[in-house]
Amino acid sequence: MGATCLYAIYDPVSRRCTLRVGHSPPVVRGPDGTVDLLDVPAGPPLGPGGLPFEATEIELPEGSVLALCTDGPDLRDKRSDGDAADGLDRLHDALARPVGSLDAACGAVLDALLPGPPDDDIALLLTRTRVLPADRVATWDIPYASSSVAEARKKVADQLAAWGLEECGFVTELVVSGLVINAIRYGGPPVLLRLIHDRSLICEVTDRSSTAPHLRRARVLDEGGRGLLLIAQLTQRWGTRYTRLGKTIWAEQDVPRP
Repeated sequence: MGATCLYAIYDPVSRRCTLRVGHSPPVVRGPDGTVDLLDVPAGPPLGPGGLPFEATEIELPEGSVLALCTDGPDLRDKRSDGDAADGLDRLHDALARPVGSLDAACGAVLDALLPGPPDDDIALLLTRTRVLPADRVATWDIPYASSSVAEARKKVADQLAAWGLEECGFVTELVVSGLVINAIRYGGPPVLLRLIHDRSLICEVTDRSSTAPHLRRARVLDEGGRGLLLIAQLTQRWGTRYTRLGKTIWAEQDVPRP
């Protein structure tokens, strides 16, 4: 037995969306109203193991709507005995109609595809892309040396001051220290540090190694091994995402309300 899965990671700075598909591919409505079924390779179901999931990276203009749904063509065909093409046409038509809110768009899509009670559970997710202004992002190339950690902390402290987020400095500098030193010790060059100020404050460190970090509790006499544990305790969320050339470890913390 296995389950299918699709997940997408959208970068509001580069406008790039990375997709791994073991399920029905998503549909995109562009800002100009055009609707396209994304041509992405289908991956294996979850469960069997041992099979790779190929990642596809696309650029989405600001204001695009990404539609993800369960059952794919089966969902689209429950309205009638028509073939997949007919169901896909109705999905395209429903998404192409001008609708203000995403809630209203969801309702329009479901009304078009499912005029009656469905035979199975159905999930439909619509999300609209946006782009962060350039002044909300700071990026630095970090020299591949342990002496770079202090300079990275200084750059981050200066940027937080420019954003008026000095009270986030203590935690952010600890996060930067932990992530940068891990990238230098266990990763590979080049190392990239990025700070994003949006609804929250996100710190990201990217390196060329695909080795996954492990959260562990250091023993009393251990000289290291506490970095990720501190990050997990001091921030609201943290995680890892993988790219074709390595990985990015990120940590997110709340920012003070103005």
